[in-house]
Amino acid sequence: MNVKKTTQRQGFKTSEFIVYPAHGVGQIVAIEEQEVAGARLELFVINFVKDKMTLRVPTSKVSSVGMRKLAETPMIKRALETLKGRARIKRTMWSRRAQEYEAKINSGDIVAIAEVVRDLYRSETQPEQSYSERQLYEAALDRLSREISAVQRITETEAVKEIEAALAKGPRRGPKPEAEDEGVVAEEAA
Repeated sequence: MNVKKTTQRQGFKTSEFIVYPAHGVGQIVAIEEQEVAGARLELFVINFVKDKMTLRVPTSKVSSVGMRKLAETPMIKRALETLKGRARIKRTMWSRRAQEYEAKINSGDIVAIAEVVRDLYRSETQPEQSYSERQLYEAALDRLSREISAVQRITETEAVKEIEAALAKGPRRGPKPEAEDEGVVAEEAA
């Protein structure tokens, strides 16, 4: 296996963080040329530290797999604004919605991932989630927080706090319902 190292290809360079739709944020550790089944391939070697995984992607397949650079700051702001919106939950069967959520998570589109986080978010005052809802929520939250932390150069924990703060600003999620409940109780007592 003959390996030739390069530092830049198709606008991507080594040590740069990227988003690979099916796995989230990873870092290009090398650009290699290898012979595979008699054909010479140039590959991006991408490391996903959190998943303890290394992926090799042919440089010619970058656009077809949807690999992209990290989102710019305005796109991060748009995703955080999306979190503040009203949850849009379709009245279809859960299996269909779950497939749609999974597709959005694996699309690599940060705003679509933010929509999944928004739609599946549950505050303490709301009913419990099913196991599969929780799994999808955690996956979307993980993808979103990893990208925000990489773009803003903060820890994932700080990114999750920022996401949760945005979610709390959404309709009927923050501390407001408690105040409204007290008003209702006062009216009933009168």
